[in-house]
Amino acid sequence: MAMTPLEELRHSAAHMLATAVLRLWPDAKLDIGPPTETGFYYDFDLKHRFTEEDFAKIEAEMAKVAKENQPFVRQEVTRDEAKKWFESRGQNFKVSRLGDIPEGEAITFYTNGDFTDLCAGTHVKSTGQVKTFKLLSVAGAYHRGDEKNAQLQRLYGTAFAKKEELEAYLKQLEEAKLRDHRKLGKELDLFLIDDEVGPGLVMWTPNGAIVRQEMQRFLTEELSKRGYEQVFTPHIGRLGLYRTSGHFPYYRESQYPPLVDGETLEKMAKEKCSCADLSNRIAKGEIEGYLLKPMNCPMHIKIYASRPRSYRDLPVRLAEFGTVYRWEQSGELNGMTRVRGFTQDDAHIFCTEEQVAGEVEGCLEMVRLVLDTLGMRDFRVRVGLREPGTDKYVGAKELWDKAEKAVKEAAKKLGVQASEEPGEAAFYGPKIDFVVKDVIGREWQLGTVQVDYNLPERFGLAYTGADNAKHRPVMIHRAPFGSLERFTGLLIEHYRGAFPVWLAPEQARFLPVNDQMVAYAEKRAGEFKAAGLRVSVDTKGDKLGAQIRRGQLDKVPFLLVCGQREAEAGQVAVRSREKGDEGAQATAVVQDRIVELAKTRR
Repeated sequence: MAMTPLEELRHSAAHMLATAVLRLWPDAKLDIGPPTETGFYYDFDLKHRFTEEDFAKIEAEMAKVAKENQPFVRQEVTRDEAKKWFESRGQNFKVSRLGDIPEGEAITFYTNGDFTDLCAGTHVKSTGQVKTFKLLSVAGAYHRGDEKNAQLQRLYGTAFAKKEELEAYLKQLEEAKLRDHRKLGKELDLFLIDDEVGPGLVMWTPNGAIVRQEMQRFLTEELSKRGYEQVFTPHIGRLGLYRTSGHFPYYRESQYPPLVDGETLEKMAKEKCSCADLSNRIAKGEIEGYLLKPMNCPMHIKIYASRPRSYRDLPVRLAEFGTVYRWEQSGELNGMTRVRGFTQDDAHIFCTEEQVAGEVEGCLEMVRLVLDTLGMRDFRVRVGLREPGTDKYVGAKELWDKAEKAVKEAAKKLGVQASEEPGEAAFYGPKIDFVVKDVIGREWQLGTVQVDYNLPERFGLAYTGADNAKHRPVMIHRAPFGSLERFTGLLIEHYRGAFPVWLAPEQARFLPVNDQMVAYAEKRAGEFKAAGLRVSVDTKGDKLGAQIRRGQLDKVPFLLVCGQREAEAGQVAVRSREKGDEGAQATAVVQDRIVELAKTRR
C-alpha cells in the first residue's frame, strides 16, 4: 500500500533519526524505524541508555542532516549483497530482517548521505524537506516484539509538514498528559494495579467500583428492555471446548498457556516428561488441559445447546458481564486500556437467518445509545472483513459471504461514515466496530457487533423450524462497551476525571464552616442518602477555602456549604462544578435537582 505524503515525511524523519544516532554513537545497532499514525520511531541496541536529556543533542544532529539536504537514493541489491553489507558492519538485526522479505521480492536500500538502510520506501526527495520534527519519548522494546529476544531502546518522535501543525500536536499531547487515566486514577482513587498481584490485572477501588456498577446498572436496564437474559459462566474451561471453537489454535498467541491438573502433572513427572514434551502433548490433544477463558462465546454456545430449541424460541439473547484473560506483552500494557484480565459486557444472540438484519440493527442502536449517553458522539464505523489469501479464518467461503453481506447492509443503514477494512474481521466472522474520537482528537475502538455463521456450524447448533426440520442458527456477538476496564479508562480521560453526576463516585459533599455546623451537615447528608444519593461530609476541620479546594480536586459535582445562616433557613450554599457559586438554596430543591440529574444520567 502506497504511503501518504505525511507517512513519507515521517518515514524519512525516522531515517534521519538513525543517521543522527549513528553519528553520535557509532557503535549503535539498528533494527527498524517505521512511520506510525502519530509519528515515527526507531529501535536501537546501544550500551548508552537514552534519556530525555539526549533529545536536544539528537535533534540538533537531525537538523544538521536536514540542512545538508541529502537526497534519498533507492538501490536494488541481491540478498547476498545485502547480507554481506550488514554483516560487515555488525548490523545483525538487519540481517535478521532480510529473512522477512519473500523470495522474488525486490530487496532495496535507501541511502541519505553516509547512512544506508534496508527499506522498502518510500521517502521524500531529500532530508531538506523534513524540517519540523520533535523527539517525544524513549521506551524499551523487544526485537520482533518477543520478550525472549534482545531488549532494544525505542526512540519515539513525530514530524509534520508545517510548524503550526507540530505545535498543535504538542499542545494535544500536553492535554493528554493532564487527562492520563493512570494519573487521574491514582489521584481520584479509582483503580489499582499492583505488581505483586500481577501486571495488567486491575483492582477496582471503592470509587472506581461505583463507576463500574453504575455503568453495569445502565446497561442491565437496557438489556432487560430488549429481551436479554443474564447468565454467568466459569473463568476456565476445558481446552477441547476452545479447540472446537477455534480459539485454540487460531487465537493461541493471545492466550495464557493451558493449565494441567495435579494428577496429570504427577504422572508426567514420573515419566520424566519435559516441559516441551508436555506442551507438545497438550497441543496435540493427547493430554486434556484447561484454559483461562479468552472469550465468553463458547460457554454461551453450550448454554444455548443445553436444551432443544424451536424457531418459536428464537432469538435467544444471552448476556454476561464476563471476565476474560488475554496474554499481552509487558511492553504493551497500559493502565486500564491494555490489560491481561478484563470484563466484557458480552452478549450472544442466536437467531434465524431471517432475523439477522433486525437483530444487528438492534445491537447497533444499543451501541449508539451507550455512546450518546456518555457524551461520545464523534465516531466512525469500521466494517472489518476477511483479508483474502490468508488461513487465519475458520469456516467456508459461502458462510463468510453471507455474514459479510449482512454487516455491510447493516452499516449502510446507520447513516454515519463507514469504511470497509479487509483484515479487521474476527477469525470466525466479520464485524462492525465503533471507532470513537475523544475530546482531544484521539481515536479508540470501543463497541463492536459481529455476525457469525461459523461457530454455530463448528458446534453443530440447531433449532427446529416451522417445517419440523433441523436448521442452523446464526450467532451475533455484541459488546457496546467492549471492555469495562478499557471503556472506564477512556471515560476517565474523556471527562478528565470529572464524571457526570450519575457516574460520579461522590455526587455531593457537605462543607460545614465550623464544628458547630457538622451536626446540621450530617443531618442533611442523611436525607440525601435516603434519597439514593452518594454524599459525604467534610469533617477534617479545615477552613472553608481548603474544603472547597479539596472538593474541586476530588472533582465532586456539588459542594454544599453549611453555615449558621443556611442552617436557620433550611438551606445550603451551592457551588456546582459547572456553574461555580450559585448562592443559597433550599436543601429539598438541591436534593431534587441532583436526583433528577442522576436519574436522567446527566
